[in-house]
Amino acid sequence: MKRFWLVLLSLGLVMAFSVSAFAVDVKVSGEYYAAGLYLNKTTVADVATNQSTAFYFQRLRIGTDFVVSPCLKLVTRFDAMERIWGGQRSPIGTGDPQSAGTRAENENIAFDIAYIDYTSPVGLFKVGYMPDYTFGTVFGDRGNGPTSGQIQYFLPVGPVILFAGLAKEGDGSASAVTTGVTTTDQDYDSYRLAAIFNFNTSQVKGETGALLLFNRYATEKASSGITVPPGFPFLQNVYVIDPYFKAQIGPVALQGELQYWFGDAARWEDGGLGPYGVGNASISAWALFLDATANLGMVYVGGSFAYLSGDDPATHDKIEGGAPVTGGLDWNPCLIMFNTIDTAYWVGGLPGNGSASVVDGEMSNAYFFQGRVGVKPVPKLDAMLSVSYASADKKPAGYLNSSYGWEIDATGTYKITNNLSYMLGIGYLFTGDYYKGTSSANPTVDDYMLINKLTLTF
Repeated sequence: MKRFWLVLLSLGLVMAFSVSAFAVDVKVSGEYYAAGLYLNKTTVADVATNQSTAFYFQRLRIGTDFVVSPCLKLVTRFDAMERIWGGQRSPIGTGDPQSAGTRAENENIAFDIAYIDYTSPVGLFKVGYMPDYTFGTVFGDRGNGPTSGQIQYFLPVGPVILFAGLAKEGDGSASAVTTGVTTTDQDYDSYRLAAIFNFNTSQVKGETGALLLFNRYATEKASSGITVPPGFPFLQNVYVIDPYFKAQIGPVALQGELQYWFGDAARWEDGGLGPYGVGNASISAWALFLDATANLGMVYVGGSFAYLSGDDPATHDKIEGGAPVTGGLDWNPCLIMFNTIDTAYWVGGLPGNGSASVVDGEMSNAYFFQGRVGVKPVPKLDAMLSVSYASADKKPAGYLNSSYGWEIDATGTYKITNNLSYMLGIGYLFTGDYYKGTSSANPTVDDYMLINKLTLTF
């Protein structure tokens, strides 16, 4: 009995000294998916080594908010068990294009998000690692990409929200893990200012806004007599003006976004000539996205248009498009073309003939058109058919054709429960002659993909 009271007293003391911890409310959300994929060809170049591939894969993503008070919380998120079933594990240190961790860490567990969210009397502050390059519509967003350390500030003024932010994309300072660094001012910093206006009338409701972004990329800048890379150090100062809108007019949902990129793509520091001997290089590039969907009872119809200017290979003193002016990681309009989630991330590169010919990955240097129709015969079932066409805005040097091709996608999603859904999809790509590369004699082949995915959200 004496031992019992001793244990009981100890538990009481633990509870007494832990009172503050009980004030924390924990909110957990997440997503788990398991999918199977079959791709008929791993390259659209018709070569003897071409082959098919088929495998299962999965990912677990857990978000946890530690709510200390109604105005203060710690937001975290991690990915775990992100791997191909029974597949080879990634080498240690291999980078992950969709995470702050390495690919090997995501195959076990990797934290991507950890930041403080504080609603103060003078506005909302967010400080820490959080999703990066997300603004306006889904077009151009990189929420599925690597996160970054940021400071964000939001100030509501009536129907307008003002925003200011700083993101540390790369740091080259000397530290405990970068020993031997003798340079300064070789960081990659991003500064953002934005305003968002929300409107709601009897006829239309939605939002519109604009972002001004300034990226200073000094990672390759010469300092202390050191040139990185050898012979052609440069400084990059790029500005982006990014307005957007979203509107609901009766049964029709409209959205659009425009980006204009300008500034110094490369300010050479080797005497002003650079690798092409033409002096500094500027950037002047455009991206446009328009989308409409009309819900007509059981049936809905819609369409999308995107334009991303391409780089003219004949002008070495100006960058007119190409990377980093892309459709982003979050917008995946097709199952094969420009799909960064299921195709590029899990299958890998899907090339054609020539180094510039890659079917999957982020959309760039493109005109894109898509029409789609869907039907919901019962509330739990959504079936959709889409037809897409894409071509290049500017052909790479020596390329003979600009057509990326046509793609037909059919998908069906059934909600088994409110939290569990199953998707089945098939995509067929009629490969365009762009993937012939620099010779019309280079053969290409059409491609198709089958995918099914079980998704649990909570």
